[in-house]
Amino acid sequence: MNSNALATPLAQPRTAALFTCILAALAGLMFGLDIGVISGATQFIQSDFRVGDHVIEWIVSSMMFGAAVGAVGAGWLSSHLGRKRSLILGAVLFVLGSLLSGMAWSPATLIAARLVLGLAIGLATFTAPLYLAEVAPEHIRGAMISTYQLMITIGILVAFLSDTAFSYSGQWRWMLGVIAIPGALFLLGVLMLPDSPRWLMMRGRREEAIGVLQRLRGDARVVEREAADIEEQLKTPQRGWHLFLENRNFRRSVGLGVLLQLMQQFTGMNVVMYYAPRIFQAMGYDTAAQMWFTALVGLTNVLATFIAIALIDRWGRKPILYTGFAVMAVGLGVVGAMMHGGIATHAAQIFTVAMLLMFIVGFAMSAGPLVWTLCSEIQPLKGRDFGIGCSTFTNWIANMIVGATFLTLLNGIGNAYTFWLYAALNLVFIGLTVWLVPETKGVTLEQIERNLMHGRRLREIGR
Repeated sequence: MNSNALATPLAQPRTAALFTCILAALAGLMFGLDIGVISGATQFIQSDFRVGDHVIEWIVSSMMFGAAVGAVGAGWLSSHLGRKRSLILGAVLFVLGSLLSGMAWSPATLIAARLVLGLAIGLATFTAPLYLAEVAPEHIRGAMISTYQLMITIGILVAFLSDTAFSYSGQWRWMLGVIAIPGALFLLGVLMLPDSPRWLMMRGRREEAIGVLQRLRGDARVVEREAADIEEQLKTPQRGWHLFLENRNFRRSVGLGVLLQLMQQFTGMNVVMYYAPRIFQAMGYDTAAQMWFTALVGLTNVLATFIAIALIDRWGRKPILYTGFAVMAVGLGVVGAMMHGGIATHAAQIFTVAMLLMFIVGFAMSAGPLVWTLCSEIQPLKGRDFGIGCSTFTNWIANMIVGATFLTLLNGIGNAYTFWLYAALNLVFIGLTVWLVPETKGVTLEQIERNLMHGRRLREIGR
């Protein structure tokens, strides 16, 4: 059977295109599962292996280091192996890493398994959005890429619920190993995907690319027009490293992308994602309550993502970021104040949880999805792959730093001051947004690029 034929009986091109995009978007589910699954397992791992907080930090953060390495290599792999084969490799590594995590016989083995999972996630997080952008029809492209982001939050929620179910028996190996099942299903699904028509064009396989487009679009005129557009785009070669060395304005956009990812990670969101049960323990809750409240965090994250999807093209980027950073600063500030004063009553516990959930809403409606949007909008065409690659690498390194330092901060400066530190950072990010971040609502990528290359201030390149 032709590797580019959809292995399904779907007759309608529109249905085939939708089916293809949803399968690819499931890479986001794998990403979310991997983020969420470690949260509920850490306390049981710590008890079973009899290790301290520092080792737990390395177990948590090793996945992010692997993801940073995977993201760096993903560009080369997706170009040489193709988007489909890169996703297949990511799915295989995900299954192997999940199984090894569940069978880990020592902390070192678990760290190694998490590194393998990180490689899989780094590869998938680079390749899946790229593949979606290249196969999705124009009228559903934005929705499909948004679906990928939504799948991440759903994966986190599913992992939290799974952890909650296994927490009653303390089966951390099952918590970590069970995600191999959806990983295997994702692998089977990816095998059914066609190759990206843009990648086929890049490799000089125009007839195969036309065949894929015909199955996904159905209209010969649309196929020819899209094929011509792809060929025209390929005339603009990516030369990001040379452009970075030669052009000050491109260095500014890369720097802004790096800063945006640092801002996203140092809001403190992934502190909650990775260590939610530990946070709820500090509020005075028992193990069962910790796990259920962690699941509630995941549900809030999913629902609040719809706020961003609804408002991003109505309010604009900067107003949503202002709102989100302010909400996060207030939420974490109040949580710190409650922990400083002591959470003595049930009402105080519930109020503190509500403030933490308010923080989650602030992130999911703003910095979570918007930073990725801005990072893709501000890079010029010739250096877009390089610019996005730099910002993605920064995301994972910052993510690793956050995961590797949170428990150290708790033990060093205390619960309250740790949350106040992150609250203060969110206030700083409001100022950075005013000073540096452009408003890109309703502005074409070409106009943003012209403004950037003409030397306009970063905050004005969207005007």
